[in-house]
Amino acid sequence: MAKAGYGDVEPTFDCMFKILIIGNSSVGKTSFLFRYADDSFSTSFVSTVGIDFKVKTIYRHDKRIKLQIWDTAGQERYRTITTAYYRGAMGFILMYDITNVDSFNAVQDWATQVKTYSWDNAQIVLVGNKCDMEGERAVSSEKGSHLAEQLGFEYFEASAKESINVQLVFERLVDIICAKMAESADADPSMTSGAKNTRLTDKPPEIPQNCAC
Repeated sequence: MAKAGYGDVEPTFDCMFKILIIGNSSVGKTSFLFRYADDSFSTSFVSTVGIDFKVKTIYRHDKRIKLQIWDTAGQERYRTITTAYYRGAMGFILMYDITNVDSFNAVQDWATQVKTYSWDNAQIVLVGNKCDMEGERAVSSEKGSHLAEQLGFEYFEASAKESINVQLVFERLVDIICAKMAESADADPSMTSGAKNTRLTDKPPEIPQNCAC
């Protein structure tokens, strides 16, 4: 049997979702990403400069889904840079630190930014990170859950350090995105999946919005 040429190489995934982790500086976004992508954790804090990303392929709903996960800087001075990456994102993990009231109070502003700069069907989950630090808790679970309900988001508490609910958060977000894609496909039968030809590039790609899982 003849070997396939370079142009005939099949992609290694069925869909690709662009996901952003957003929230105030030092809430643990980078640690959360590293725990999920590499199953690693570092106690040293290095503030993210601008934006960075990692790629991870998972299997959900009999599909190979490539996640392009962007870790954004929380500082105000990088806001213009990071909001430019919201376009094309299918999902957002909006994170605050349960030991930091200011990061919790900023959630509403971050949610407003998502609605302003992302596409209408972008899905969001709210995550209260650092739940391993129960003794230093400043934001109750009830407050987090109530705010998520007000905003229409699903809510989780997690810990990158102890690897609590990290995988669950990502998998649940993917499930929500898939469900939304299926709804869109049902609403518009003319939509067909174009994600098979998607490739990672140096710039954030336009993610196909019609990949029904």
